[in-house]
Amino acid sequence: MNNFISVKDVTDIDALVAKALLFKQQPFAESLLGNNKKIGLLFLNPSLRTRISTQVAAKNLGMEAIVFNVDKEGWALEFTEGAVMNGTTVEHVKDAAPVLGSYFDILCIRTFPSLKNREEDYAETIINQFILHAGVPVISLESATLHPLQSLTDVITITESLKEKNITKPKIVLSWAPHIKPLPQCVANSFSQWINAWGKADFVITHPEGYELDEQFTKGATITHDQQEALKNADFVYVKNWSSYHDYGAMPAVEGDWMLTNEKLASGNQAKIMHCLPVRRNVELSDELLDGPNSLVTEQGANRVWAAQAVIAEMLTRKTNK
Repeated sequence: MNNFISVKDVTDIDALVAKALLFKQQPFAESLLGNNKKIGLLFLNPSLRTRISTQVAAKNLGMEAIVFNVDKEGWALEFTEGAVMNGTTVEHVKDAAPVLGSYFDILCIRTFPSLKNREEDYAETIINQFILHAGVPVISLESATLHPLQSLTDVITITESLKEKNITKPKIVLSWAPHIKPLPQCVANSFSQWINAWGKADFVITHPEGYELDEQFTKGATITHDQQEALKNADFVYVKNWSSYHDYGAMPAVEGDWMLTNEKLASGNQAKIMHCLPVRRNVELSDELLDGPNSLVTEQGANRVWAAQAVIAEMLTRKTNK
């Protein structure tokens, strides 16, 4: 694994999931793997679970993790090739990334879309520029379009729950939820990409008209605007808001109430409820579901450590075997 940017960087999803679950049982099984190695975590936007879980994962492997909040503590970075830097940017990524690469064995980047220019956001310029110039493996801690560590975590959590439910091919529903402001498509894109690539589920995406996602991520899923129909016989329901992809960053008007409740889930198969957090309670999801017996939200958050640890371990093993 040279980099970890999307599911395309993973050759065997089940093997990576198994590795993560092994770490969950034995957190320090490879505590010497990262001895005398450093991992850099660069944040261009805020984080809670992603930041802390990755730090814990690195420490479990014996690595030193150094966190830098670029948006608050660093120079404004320029990413445009051939830029005349006579504006607000102070340092070009072509100068910053190689130096950072010399400091660390692995570099992790978290960025965020502007939600203003789709072409720029979906070009993934920021993380691709770091990959091009850093000279060390790069892990995405969320990019403009994808959140692979979250999606790996989601598959880990589903895999664990499947053993309890004794189901071989679950029905997994990704359901759009209301929000007070437009959010990126990152989590929804990434979850769709991973579940489709995993290939072990009946996958349905439900959302209001105007909230269609990029087909490169959703191809293979059943898509419907009828939420209640989608929820029938569901085993897992992943709840997430996202803004419009086609009318980029907009929040088209929505008819009906899309917030998930126990009443709506009555036609499901005792569906487990998932959300990546943070969640707007009683806007995206009701208290009764978040605090109920079928919520996997806490488990998801806890499993972020093991997802990160599995990915970091894969990279360290590859470097050691070179």
